Amino acid sequence: MKLQDFRVGLRILAQDPVYSLVSILGLGVGLGVCLLLLGYARHCWQYNAHVPDVDNVYIVKQRNNLELGTPWYDQAPLLLLAAARTAPGVTNASGYVGWFPLTVEVNDQLRNLKSLTVLPGFAEMMGLRAIQGDLNEALSRPDSIAITQDTAIRLFGTSDVLGRTLLLRLSAVDENRSTARIAAILRNPPANTTIPFEILNGPNLSLVPPSMRDQLLGESDWLGYLLLRVRPGTSLAAIAEVLQHAVDEAPSAQKVPPEMKERLGDRKIMDIKLSRLRDAYFDRDVATNFTSLTVDRGNSTLVAGLVAVATFILTLAAVNYVNLATIRVIRRQREIAMRKVLGASNGRLALQFVVESLLVSMLASATGFILACLALPVFSELMNRDLGGMLSLQNIGTALGLGLLLGLITAIHPAWIALGVRPSLMLVGRPDAESLCSKYLRRALSALQVAVAMGLASFTLAIFWQARFAIDGSPGFDPSSLLVFDLPVGVSAQDEKPRGLMAALSQQTELTGTAISNDAVGRSKQPWSTEIKREGREAVDMDVKSMSANFFEEYGIKPVAGRLFDSQIDRENDPVPVVINAIAARQLGFASPEQAVGQSLLFRSMASGAPALITKRIVGIAPEIRFYSLREVPGAIAYELWSNSGTLTVRATGSIHNAERAVQSVWPKYFPNSVLEMKPAKEIYAANYADDVRLARLLALSTALAMIIAAFGMYVLAADAVQRRTKEIALRKLFGTRRRDIGKLVAKEIGAVILLSAVVALPLAAVAIARYLSPYTERTPLAYWALAFALLVSLTTAAFAGARQGWIAMALKPAVALRT
Repeated sequence: MKLQDFRVGLRILAQDPVYSLVSILGLGVGLGVCLLLLGYARHCWQYNAHVPDVDNVYIVKQRNNLELGTPWYDQAPLLLLAAARTAPGVTNASGYVGWFPLTVEVNDQLRNLKSLTVLPGFAEMMGLRAIQGDLNEALSRPDSIAITQDTAIRLFGTSDVLGRTLLLRLSAVDENRSTARIAAILRNPPANTTIPFEILNGPNLSLVPPSMRDQLLGESDWLGYLLLRVRPGTSLAAIAEVLQHAVDEAPSAQKVPPEMKERLGDRKIMDIKLSRLRDAYFDRDVATNFTSLTVDRGNSTLVAGLVAVATFILTLAAVNYVNLATIRVIRRQREIAMRKVLGASNGRLALQFVVESLLVSMLASATGFILACLALPVFSELMNRDLGGMLSLQNIGTALGLGLLLGLITAIHPAWIALGVRPSLMLVGRPDAESLCSKYLRRALSALQVAVAMGLASFTLAIFWQARFAIDGSPGFDPSSLLVFDLPVGVSAQDEKPRGLMAALSQQTELTGTAISNDAVGRSKQPWSTEIKREGREAVDMDVKSMSANFFEEYGIKPVAGRLFDSQIDRENDPVPVVINAIAARQLGFASPEQAVGQSLLFRSMASGAPALITKRIVGIAPEIRFYSLREVPGAIAYELWSNSGTLTVRATGSIHNAERAVQSVWPKYFPNSVLEMKPAKEIYAANYADDVRLARLLALSTALAMIIAAFGMYVLAADAVQRRTKEIALRKLFGTRRRDIGKLVAKEIGAVILLSAVVALPLAAVAIARYLSPYTERTPLAYWALAFALLVSLTTAAFAGARQGWIAMALKPAVALRT
């Protein structure tokens, strides 16, 4: 392969600019999409890969069995650190907490920052090194912090900020404000980490309350994120056993009453297990609570599906190019025959077609990379991830390597066709170098193109319609005029300042009232459950929702039976009245909701520090409210009066934007150290389906591209059919065949491919749709109509793609066709 071969290849491509442009753009767009999707997959698979020896770093997880149905959390009691350091094979044990969210005041404006309070050994565990300053000093002194480069630039406009001071505030308390010196500048943590931070401080920071500092550095049963580094080959079971023993012997475990231990049976009070930090991104079993940090979580099945989509798209683009190249080889039969007659060897001919294919693939790779760079900001926003790191030298090299490999693979079939050209037949006017097997192979490849596009269209529509069905469905009330916000961490609605805030909000004409609850509908940051039973019957485990007496009024919820809490009737925090839903009534053994009203229930409570049964009376049955997503089976729920919570809901009298401004005007008077984070109730509920919406949008783009490529394939197939059957069409016209019947010949060629594609794609798409919908408790009735709609779109696309060739066939003049 010489430079001269590439020059000849460039001249040949330049002779047919339309073919070259279509080939390069088609393959380039496919490569661009493939690079984006594969880059995203690599981004997901590399989460936490920057941590030294990450495959031997583990997170300590726990599950509290005192509450039935409690999920796993990636936070564990801090007392386990001391035990972990003595466990065999553990080389480092450290951790961090997010108990103290810091707010920074810059130019009289408050800004929330991702701050972590880290324990000794954290910097070594994470491999942190200061670009400037002394990291050990920043994490040990009471007046010092460490800050990342990007944060420094965002706050000060430069990264040269070593020694400068920041005015820090601890969100909830006015008096907790002080200045801290920037003692270390750190590199920005990569975007693909489950331990994101902008500021690091040690437990000795002056803003950290002394009581909490003691909990951090002592043997506390408070929860934090614990990390262990172990030697390769160490038994994880042995380490987990040491940690389990420490939990079992902890003072808090010894205080659990005997009757509660008896209820546990063979179960531990708290289960402990280790999980690889490398796998944390895909750990979907971990639940969140009010102290959990907001981190990215991914779905390994989704990422694998996107890799499959990337492969399909690239395959479609390659098939499209192979079809175009094959048609071009057939048109160049005279040239190939003459070159063979003049002595060109088969190897030399094959090399020429390989060179042409490599040229196309390299130009397509460059085009695809440029398109991927241009589309990256939009793609990052679509996936809700910072993907700037995808444009690395390694990924550029991968793109070039993929282009080379694609060029070699796509050269095989056209070169094989060229080698099959027989000069003796060609020079006597019988140009037919393609075998029957090759023709059927090209038709099969065209069918594959349409099948993939049809399958993607079906699946995409089903996901989109299901997501819209879930988002637009009623959560049990009208959320359009409701705004939800949380009080600062550590503050409850019964404290002095929240009471003053609610009194001020009640004076705002843009608002009708304020309700209190332990969490927002559609969110699960404050879950808790307990055993509830009727006298003489088995206990039922129920979720418990705490709220103020006016909650149901502000949400506009009406009872199914009896009455709901009423601010005119019920006292705040009254322990007697309770409202349950119909599911709870059935599980408690009531024949109907009406029968449950007025009956007494026994609640298991730990309010006094010891287990006790509290008698409550059912005052009414609430309708079903979707506190969770449609992927979760509705369960039994009990509602109690308890306003010592931290989530507030306000109802707008008119415009919700005016209501937002009203809350924003009052908030700083009571919480000047905290940034108000407020969302419409509808948005909180819809966040459960954000991943589905993003997936539907991404697949919609992929489907559009697949349809365009399939349309090219249909066009090539129709053009090939007209070219192969030119003489037949001319003879049919001479024998009186009507124009519309000629058009039907082309339609049958395309129709057969569409039919084959539908037979292959639609059953597989139906299976994929069924698997996708299986976790949902309620499903859109339109889901399987997506199959018919996708078939219709495919037929329409094929009709447009083949229309020009059909018209050419109908307008064909027999005399001209037979003469040429």
